[in-house]
Amino acid sequence: MTQEFYVLIERDEDGFFVGSVPSLRGCHTQAKSMDVLMRRIQEAISLCLNVEKPVSNEFVGVQRVAVPA
Repeated sequence: MTQEFYVLIERDEDGFFVGSVPSLRGCHTQAKSMDVLMRRIQEAISLCLNVEKPVSNEFVGVQRVAVPA
């Protein structure tokens, strides 16, 4: 049986890709390349599933908001 999870991916100021899984609190990892990040996030998800159950949430989208500086 397989489960699917949404992974939010950002690039930090040092050039690392950072992946987070919103439905598993505290489930995140980082890597210099997307290939390595995806392998690491799969491992992180497996480890997180050993200690917690995913919360049910629905991914809606991403919005950019401008605020005065």
